[in-house]
Amino acid sequence: METYHIKVKDLAEDARPREKLVRNGPDALSDGELLAVVLNTGVKGEGVLELSGRILRDYGSRGIASERDVRRLRELLDIPEVKACQIIACLELGRRFFNGSAAGEAIKGPADAYRYVSEMGRLKKEEFRALYLDVRHRVLHQEVVSVGSLTGSLVHPREVFRPAVHYGAAAVLVAHNHPSGDTTPSQEDISITRQLDESGRLLGVELLDHLIIVGGAYVSLKESGLL
Repeated sequence: METYHIKVKDLAEDARPREKLVRNGPDALSDGELLAVVLNTGVKGEGVLELSGRILRDYGSRGIASERDVRRLRELLDIPEVKACQIIACLELGRRFFNGSAAGEAIKGPADAYRYVSEMGRLKKEEFRALYLDVRHRVLHQEVVSVGSLTGSLVHPREVFRPAVHYGAAAVLVAHNHPSGDTTPSQEDISITRQLDESGRLLGVELLDHLIIVGGAYVSLKESGLL
């Protein structure tokens, strides 16, 4: 059976993202609709609204907001380079205009960290992220370290701690999701956590915790005595 792809021109005028933006302002648009305005067109076999929805579903809105690598975004999402450039350029403008000098919210424990990355529980692919914190444990930056099955080759200490050096972070907290629905830490999870802890000690950057996120729940390896 042939799949029908929704095109913006097929929508009623009051449902088209660009027209909604003009008429009602940005607050009236969902994240997917705003991204569709940025992308402007879809790709072969995928309308722009389907494309923007897939990007946010597979990468997560916080994850996409922190991404800076065009090639990685292009490869992981299987999108044309021009689309990856549009996304990253748009988000970089947002960072430059609105980040200011004030650091983000403070992380006082795993519950705070979970609220910051809770959307990972809805992702269909396994993703590993890191939060980089200042001396008061305020968030300086969030980074998507890898997308795919969690292995030592994908989550190498240099990939986790390189941004820590760049942003002058005093501490880092990492998190990854289990799309399988099982919150139990695997031996690979535990091994990577200990490797990151040892590497952080050498660099003088404290590893605060490692969260495993599933749906609306999380497990803290620190609270579990595994860090």
